Amino acid sequence: MLIVGLGNPGTKYKDTRHNIGFMAVDSLAEANVVKLNKRGFQSVWAKGHIAGKEVVLLKPQTFMNLSGEAVQGISDYFHIEPKDILVIYDDIDLEFGSLRIRLSGSSGGHRGMESIIEQLGTNDFPRIRLGIGRPGKQGQGSRVKGQEDVADYVLSPFQADEKDLLRQTLKTVKEAVEVIVKNGIEKAMNKFNKKP
Repeated sequence: MLIVGLGNPGTKYKDTRHNIGFMAVDSLAEANVVKLNKRGFQSVWAKGHIAGKEVVLLKPQTFMNLSGEAVQGISDYFHIEPKDILVIYDDIDLEFGSLRIRLSGSSGGHRGMESIIEQLGTNDFPRIRLGIGRPGKQGQGSRVKGQEDVADYVLSPFQADEKDLLRQTLKTVKEAVEVIVKNGIEKAMNKFNKKP
């Protein structure tokens, strides 16, 4: 299985909402003692084991809107079918701290997902959408005054008072990925796709 976290490379974007997919892959790597130290396929990646199964963890370094190039390259190299590619990414339409697991679907306007769908030629691959909320909505992400532009919002860092919920979200993602790898996506959907 290929597990892809979406984000933008570089320290400028490291702790931003749009990089929660990168954070999830980093968290998975740390929990499973996998060193993300290989470079190639326009990515940082590593092979390792989660729940006793071999996986490839991937963080594309192409910037978000070209993520599909990295995913296509490594999936071709390792002969990984789209159904065995799990993509983890941010979703402004979900409340911060929530997640949704899906077998397939549209990009929902997410540029990284658009790129992956275009490069793979299908939207039939599983994904975990991580809620980051929308700007200006109470209880949904940032409460920074005047921060209404979506592009600015997704590229803004998580606030100090959001760090605990962010840590809990990443812990839940780790648990969900373990269930997906061990028992399949439908079991994970049944367990984790509950309303918060």
